[in-house]
Amino acid sequence: MMENDFELTDNLDELCDIGDGQQLYEHWKLQVDQGQTPLRIDKFLAEHMQHSSRNRIQTAADAGFIHVNGKPVKSNYKVRAGDVITLMLDRPRHDNTIVAEDIPLNIVYEDDVLMVVDKPAGLVVHPGAGNFHGTLINAVAWHLRDMQSFDPNDPEVGLVHRIDKDTSGLLVVAKTPDAKTNLGKQFFNKTTHRSYNALVWGNFTEEEGRIEGNIGRDPKDRLRMAVFPPDSEIGKSAVTHYRVLERFGYVTLVECILETGRTHQIRAHMKHIGHPLFADERYGGTEILRGTRSASYKAFIQNCFKLCGRQALHARTLGFVHPLTGQQMDFNSELPADMEALISKWRAFIAGNSQNEQ
Repeated sequence: MMENDFELTDNLDELCDIGDGQQLYEHWKLQVDQGQTPLRIDKFLAEHMQHSSRNRIQTAADAGFIHVNGKPVKSNYKVRAGDVITLMLDRPRHDNTIVAEDIPLNIVYEDDVLMVVDKPAGLVVHPGAGNFHGTLINAVAWHLRDMQSFDPNDPEVGLVHRIDKDTSGLLVVAKTPDAKTNLGKQFFNKTTHRSYNALVWGNFTEEEGRIEGNIGRDPKDRLRMAVFPPDSEIGKSAVTHYRVLERFGYVTLVECILETGRTHQIRAHMKHIGHPLFADERYGGTEILRGTRSASYKAFIQNCFKLCGRQALHARTLGFVHPLTGQQMDFNSELPADMEALISKWRAFIAGNSQNEQ
């Protein structure tokens, strides 16, 4: 089950232990994955609460605000598969009820139990901290407003997986609880197929490769993920396969196939091996990492950034087994205009350099 984004604010520093009879309000909820091994709850939540430090989570637990299966626990409690974790605070939560909003959707497939959507870059997929309106799920709620059985606020339906705000491409939405459960198991068991196209800094000596490394919150930047050794207890295991599609000397177009689906997986893995995504500000991709020092080259790169002002990453293909029919479903999304323009500009740049050398 996916959690809502949440940040433990500085107000926690002013909280006291809960008194008898004090009313509490649910602010955040998560059900632990079936594959989770026992792990301290403060460490577990530090990886799942995007902007919240481990110290702040410990403060909340000591104050009695973190509950597991309906009862408060301390920060040394070890979470187990199936646990339901809730954050209960002494003030009502911000009303982030998902409301239907008339936002255009590019629907590439739809039937009675699911729909596949091609998301544009810049669209947040789910309401969360700072983005309570104008999201993909608000658009889905509008599209399915006449379907009485679909409640966008019910976690048993809706998005099965996510992609970042500034990543474009394919997503599957479940209309029924059975469909979401079935598709969720396929993602968990790694039987789905997802491939991405990415333009990354640098050239590769090899044609294909495999990146393995746990992914967890970067302790120096809570908005960024970092890669840790596979045998460490930090983060979650993650594997990305890649192959070269086209070389442009200073940047390379690659296909990335996910074996797992962690937050920022491709972005973090590529930075880890020295190939940050082009124009990915969060992971250093807006620096000129390869090429010459000439003024003309710097101007060329700045023009590239203007063409594609976000990480050059597109969820190109999505494949899964239909939860009702058992049929294999495979979808393909063409590169969006900004990435097409960016790649065309690099092709022209390389072609021009080759002619100058002749």
